[in-house]
Amino acid sequence: MTEFSQRVEQVSISGIREVFEAASDDAINLGLGQPDFPTPAHARRGAIEAIENGHTDAYTSNKGTETLREAIATKYDRDYGLEIDPADVIATSGGSEALHIALEAHVDPGQEVIFPDPGFVSYDALTKLADGTPKPVGLRDDLTLDPATVEEAITDDTAVFIVNSPANPTGAVQSEEDMREFARIADEHDVLCVSDEVYEKIVFEGEHRSPLEFAESDNVVVVSACSKTYSMTGWRLGWVTGSNRRIERMLRVHQYGQACASAPAQYAAEAALTGPQDPVSEMVTAFEDRRDVVVDGLEDAGLEVPTPSGAFYAMPKVPDGWCDEVIDRGVVVVPGDAFGANGAGYARLSYATGMEELKEALEIMADATAALR
Repeated sequence: MTEFSQRVEQVSISGIREVFEAASDDAINLGLGQPDFPTPAHARRGAIEAIENGHTDAYTSNKGTETLREAIATKYDRDYGLEIDPADVIATSGGSEALHIALEAHVDPGQEVIFPDPGFVSYDALTKLADGTPKPVGLRDDLTLDPATVEEAITDDTAVFIVNSPANPTGAVQSEEDMREFARIADEHDVLCVSDEVYEKIVFEGEHRSPLEFAESDNVVVVSACSKTYSMTGWRLGWVTGSNRRIERMLRVHQYGQACASAPAQYAAEAALTGPQDPVSEMVTAFEDRRDVVVDGLEDAGLEVPTPSGAFYAMPKVPDGWCDEVIDRGVVVVPGDAFGANGAGYARLSYATGMEELKEALEIMADATAALR
């Protein structure tokens, strides 16, 4: 008799969490991807009003409240000129659940899921939990995903490829040309493109474009969330959108795993999406200022680092032993191989923390780098 399923046995605890849990309480934490800004006041009020008005004592629709789904559809019209039917949106318990149900609904046992390496830690694990076969592919020198690499990796067994822009852990932003190519690949090869757009508003150079804008078939599904854009990681509110037939299949997974997303969080998300967007702009400006300080500091220390164009991560190339040395000196960083085999020789730093702490951390990292020479 098997004590545990093979699906679970082949998945380990996230390397990000392992580093975080092992760190001392007084360490400077550059390990977690969590904005250090408060949730905007109008979003908090949306939840408070929902609670006070009694919108907590019943399940919402499995897909989420109609008004939230309308707000999400309006967002895509406003941002990208896309006409999305609110019925083709599912509000989920964070972007992580959206990724989970997208893979569960589209991957049969043994089918391949192509994703970037280094890439978000959940891609490999969620593929395995869907009984799929992970197929990580390497990145360009600037840490963007090359559509040609994805296309070359597609076989008759490929069910899904994942695109993430702006990217975790690299901070890279895919070009419009790349996104057009990903849409073409999905169309021509009849393979689903899952576009992870959780960081879509945190862009410093260029602009975020979605393959959903360019697809001629329904072979693109978009995953997003309020977590990063509105500093709402703890609210656990995301969504997935795609064609009606794809949404209906994902709903079959969602309704049994979650029933519905948290009702107060849905009202907070609706308020965030429909209210003033100034807090988002202010946060992005602050992240860009920090990005510049971090990149300059790492380069001054003698490290090579591609300048991230979005999100709030930097991924420098580091010498052997660097991460351990830095962690021992009181700065939490994540070894690059936590994000895939091609991440070896890199480290991921999150600059979602205050400027003074960042400057102190950079001094410590410079001393650690000098000590290893």
